[in-house]
Formats: sequence, structure tokens, C-alpha cells
Amino acid sequence: QVQLVESGGGSVQAGGSLRLSCAASGNTDSSKYMGWFRQTPGKEREWVASIRSGGGSPSYADSLKGRFTISQDNAKNTVYLQMNSLKPDDTGMYFCAAGRSLFEYWGQGILVTVSA
Repeated sequence: QVQLVESGGGSVQAGGSLRLSCAASGNTDSSKYMGWFRQTPGKEREWVASIRSGGGSPSYADSLKGRFTISQDNAKNTVYLQMNSLKPDDTGMYFCAAGRSLFEYWGQGILVTVSA
């Protein structure tokens, strides 16, 4: 089992930045593939970005590329999502997910609110 705990959400004005963190614990050998998803009001949950420990380029949803950056600290079993130039449309719940090759484990989610 893997436990994922998100932090760093909150409220910010449009144009601002936030950095989300997701700390993994438990059987971290099962969390080599980590990513972020989000669910914005009225929309389905969507994939934001993902990264695999041990190398390889991170991947991003095309619509968010250039504003969001995913990174990880393997020593801390933590993945980050740096979000810049935030827009009101970015408001929603952000979820961390992890697995060996698929996203088997999910965090509880954290709220990001971007005001105009």
C-alpha cells in the first residue's frame, strides 16, 4: 500500500503561483510513477502531469504545458507541481496519484482557488 498526502493548496489571485507537494509513504517501490490530476467545476477529472522516478522526461497535458512543472525529490518520496500564471479556470481539486505503471493509489485531494 502507498499513502499519498497533498499539501500546498490554497487561494491565490489570477497570475499568481502555487506549489503543490505530494508525499508518498508505505511501499514506495509501488509509487515509482507519480502524477497530478485535477477536477475543475463542471468537468471530469483530467490528467495534469506525470513523472517517473529514475529518469525520463515528465509529461504534461498540452493545455497546461508551459505554466505547470512537475518535479520530484526521490530522497523524500515527494512529487511537486509548480503552477504559475494561474487562471480562475485552474480552480479545482488537485489529486496526487501513484503506481508502478498505472495510477493505483490516490491522495485525498487538495483545493486550489484562483480568484480573478
